[in-house]
Amino acid sequence: MFAVPEGSRVRAAEDVDRPGVRVGVKQGSAYDLYLTRTLRRAEVVRGADGTVAFEEHGLEVAAGIRQPLTRYVAEHPGLRVVEPRFTEIRQAVATGRDRDPVAVAWLRDVVAELTADGFVAESLARSGQDATVPGGTTA
Repeated sequence: MFAVPEGSRVRAAEDVDRPGVRVGVKQGSAYDLYLTRTLRRAEVVRGADGTVAFEEHGLEVAAGIRQPLTRYVAEHPGLRVVEPRFTEIRQAVATGRDRDPVAVAWLRDVVAELTADGFVAESLARSGQDATVPGGTTA
């Protein structure tokens, strides 16, 4: 997600990639990599967090994960969230191809059970995260 000052000309995610627009990102985050690869005209400015870089450098845009960025905007009057999101960070569980097939089947079954019975969605909701869990429910 992006956050901008209320008066910003940025109305949608595609408005960010313009000359003179500087975007604060958390250094090394998945969205740092994504924005570094996709933004052609805007400048990516890295920091301890996208909102930290945004504040410290007086940037035009802060980038971040929906839940923390939404909380940040709620705590800082004069800012707004830009919809729609610029990317989606998909999570996964993986193991090596050289693993015992029994271990791989066990891992697949455990993940399927934890998502189907709502455990993953409930855990995300308890931690304040809003996410869709494939094969499960919405947190």
